[in-house]
Amino acid sequence: MTSTDIFDRALRRRRRDRAAQCYGAHDFLRAEMLDGIAERLAAVSRSFTDVLDLGCFDGAFAPTPGARVARLDAGFAFASAAGGVQGDEDRPPFADGAFDLIVSAGALDTVNDLPGALALARRMLRPDGLFLAAFLGGDTLATLRSVLVTAEAARPAARVHPRIDVQSAGDLLVRAGFALPVADSETLTVRYAGLAPLLADLRGMAATSLLAPSPLARETIGRAAALFAERADADGRVAERFDIVFLTAWAPAPGQPQPARRGSGKASLAAALKPH
Repeated sequence: MTSTDIFDRALRRRRRDRAAQCYGAHDFLRAEMLDGIAERLAAVSRSFTDVLDLGCFDGAFAPTPGARVARLDAGFAFASAAGGVQGDEDRPPFADGAFDLIVSAGALDTVNDLPGALALARRMLRPDGLFLAAFLGGDTLATLRSVLVTAEAARPAARVHPRIDVQSAGDLLVRAGFALPVADSETLTVRYAGLAPLLADLRGMAATSLLAPSPLARETIGRAAALFAERADADGRVAERFDIVFLTAWAPAPGQPQPARRGSGKASLAAALKPH
């Protein structure tokens, strides 16, 4: 881990190796992401032959039949089980122009150099190659963040990762040099019977904090659990929020549609808004 890293790289690898043991019991968020990616991929009327699964976890992403698939994961256990290579998404070992499709589900929100990772993904794509990604952003874990801050009111620490919103995600695609960038989001609400099941899911999907502050004291966990329980509905469950940010973009190529030049519009906005 360098002085410029936000997340502890070694801890990230260990957490993913731990999660690999029972990932199938906690993979519902990534399954939701892969479904969204599959829907977006199905809307593209072309085939892809060389695919990179960037942050592959258990290798559940299934591309077009017959495509060659390379997989990369920061965790050795995931990479090994999926037949891929171990490595960080912002330090990939692949050549420029090696792929015509790159997919990433559930990994980019814990990458130290996300702008660099996106720029490298664009370079690894051939002209007119497609990039599809999904990760947790927005107001994800708003309830958990709130109860932890209150539980540590005397000396609160950063326990939940900072999140990227949709607008910032789109800006990062433009900064990385992608063409035709689109960023959108979907919100998934999960109801938990208590704080412990939520924390178990986060551990099981390798989504616990990588910010490496001091460990939570037992008394603090107890206060947080009580505060969490206070938010329960009539059924005794607490709603937690997960915002999934989806990215769609293309590597630049001649002949792609281009956005209209600013000021080239012929219609007046005032006229369009005028009642008829």
